[in-house]
Amino acid sequence: MPSTDYAALSFLPFGWRREIADALRAGRSPREVVADSLAAHPHDPELTIESLDRKAADAIARGRSAGLELIEWPTDRYPPAIAAIADPPPVIWLRGRMDALDPPAVAIVGSRAGSPYALAVAERLAADLAMRGIAIVSGLARGVDSAAHRGALSAGGTTIAVFGTGADVVYPSEHKALAGEICADGALLSELAPGTAPLPQFFPLRNRIISGLSRAVVVVEASEKSGSLITARMALEQGRNVLAVPGNVLNGRNRGGHALLRDGAKIVETADDILEELGFAPAVRVSASGPGTADDRRAISDPVLACLPPGESCDLDALAERSGLSVARLLPRLLDLELKGHVRRAGGGRFVRFDRSC
Repeated sequence: MPSTDYAALSFLPFGWRREIADALRAGRSPREVVADSLAAHPHDPELTIESLDRKAADAIARGRSAGLELIEWPTDRYPPAIAAIADPPPVIWLRGRMDALDPPAVAIVGSRAGSPYALAVAERLAADLAMRGIAIVSGLARGVDSAAHRGALSAGGTTIAVFGTGADVVYPSEHKALAGEICADGALLSELAPGTAPLPQFFPLRNRIISGLSRAVVVVEASEKSGSLITARMALEQGRNVLAVPGNVLNGRNRGGHALLRDGAKIVETADDILEELGFAPAVRVSASGPGTADDRRAISDPVLACLPPGESCDLDALAERSGLSVARLLPRLLDLELKGHVRRAGGGRFVRFDRSC
């Protein structure tokens, strides 16, 4: 079947996606689905089979020149996790490694204006999960998304970025270097034709692919109107697990995340919480250069420790602000980290992180 027939489907209005999927599942050819869809719906008179064919051919040529791979649905190469959702894209454009879609995946999403605490936790969780063979999925946005990608890369793991643009259009542009790093061992993918510019309506649509690829969605920090909550809602509709990291109750940055927790989302403090929810053993796989003891390895993703960058000392008030924990809850956690050798007391009631590998 010519790829142009499948690619032509991707230029039909997004509101028709579910009907298109149902027709393809019923065994209709993509050519028949295009004709049936145009006949069944009112549409722009310039939207014709001929115009769709031209757009499809142009997209394939541009994708080829950009090094993109076209993955058609339904075919054996199409990711089964996305094929299982109600409205899978007719085609996916991929840059990077196809086998990056094979490992079990977890999405880590959150605020574009994430707090230092949120960025540290996202990076730590992603690194710890990546070391355990989990692929990290996110959207390459500023803030929590990019921190999650970087965390996976820092651990030598696999990460997948789902675009709200064409897979050859990096947005935001300052993440071009990060996108290049992801391509080496991971993947950049999009349902949008190559060359598609970033438009606001595309980003909520791509969230169903982020959740669809993943066994669980972890919300690190989200306001009441955050796009991350759209991803969480789609994850629930798709039968995926939704988890959330608690944050500071005073600044309002994580009201959306706390609402998820009130509604029954599992609380996440370490990567083991995520693995437990997915039914995976919590045993840690680390590289030879990684920390040696089990306590060291668990500390990698501890959110309190994540609030203490190496070489920086903090007092209790600063740690409470960063972690979102009350002083009453924070003190026993710090004592536990101190007894295990991960934290030391400095003068003036301050605490400093102690990395034994240093």
